Amino acid sequence: MLRKIPHEIVASILAATTAFVGGNALHLPPWAIFIAWAGTYLAGGPHLAVMKRLWAAMPVGSTYALIIVLLDTHWGTALGTSTLAKDAVLAIIILVVNSALMYTGRIKMFSLIPGMFFGFASFFATYFGGFGWDTTNPWVAWIAVIAMNALGPVYAWLAEWLVKPRGAVVTPAQERSSVD
Repeated sequence: MLRKIPHEIVASILAATTAFVGGNALHLPPWAIFIAWAGTYLAGGPHLAVMKRLWAAMPVGSTYALIIVLLDTHWGTALGTSTLAKDAVLAIIILVVNSALMYTGRIKMFSLIPGMFFGFASFFATYFGGFGWDTTNPWVAWIAVIAMNALGPVYAWLAEWLVKPRGAVVTPAQERSSVD
C-alpha cells in the first residue's frame, strides 16, 4: 500500500518551485503565489468555487491599485511638489479609488473582498518592489502580479492533490500507526 506524502513535504517542494517561476528573466514576484495560496485556504480551501472567486477578485484589486498608481503619476503634483501636497493628492486618489473598490465588492462575482485586497496589496508590492521585466512600467507589474496571483490557487490545489494516497486505500487507523 502506498502512504500519503506528508503535506509539509509537498508544500515545501511546491514552495521551492517558486524560485524557478520567479527567478527568471521576467523577474516575477514569487511571493504573490504565496499570498493567493494562503488566501485559497482562508477562503475555504482549493475547491473550484473558491478558486473561481479568487481568480475573479484578485485581478480587480490589482486593477484598482494600478489605477491609483496611474492617477498619482498623472495628478500627483496637482497641488504642488512638497511632500504634504503630493501626499494630499495621493490621499484623495486613494479615498476615491478605494471607495470604488469597496463598492465593486457588492457585485456578486467580485464579492470576495479579501481576495480583492490580496490583489491590491500584491500589485503595490510588485510595482514598488521593482518586480517585472520593466520595473518602471506599472502595466508590467499589473500583468506580472495577476499571473502570479493566479498561480496561488493552483498551488493550493496541487498541494491537496499530491498529498492524497495513491494505490490502496489507507484507513485512518493505518495512518495513525505509521505516525507512531
